[in-house]
Amino acid sequence: MPVDATLVGREHPAPAPLEVTPERVAVFARAVGQPAEPVPATFPIVLAFEAMQAFLDAEQVDLHRIVHGEQRFAYERPLRVGDVLSAVMTVTGVRSLGAADVVATACEIRDAGGDLVCTGRATLVHGAGQ
Repeated sequence: MPVDATLVGREHPAPAPLEVTPERVAVFARAVGQPAEPVPATFPIVLAFEAMQAFLDAEQVDLHRIVHGEQRFAYERPLRVGDVLSAVMTVTGVRSLGAADVVATACEIRDAGGDLVCTGRATLVHGAGQ
């Protein structure tokens, strides 16, 4: 089933805020083979993935049909232990490429005060099902 182009502009928040704790950072850092201090630059993927999963669930898109094509983060400030972060993912584009749909997203990560910490941009490639 193709991804509907009318998804462009729809927002999907992560289900819950995420506190940046020393334990979470240590587990993430071990998993990606980086030191835990400072907080790894790719740590926001934890929350961005939750927002992406909310999008996939809401739009009934199967995760097993998705290939993560690209991911990047643009920072307003570094992450700090103690930050409580929330995320809202917005679909910014949908286009067909052969038998696949390419979905562009932007995920704003904000702190408890509502200030923008970083924006994650991802490209998801959705393969057509049989």
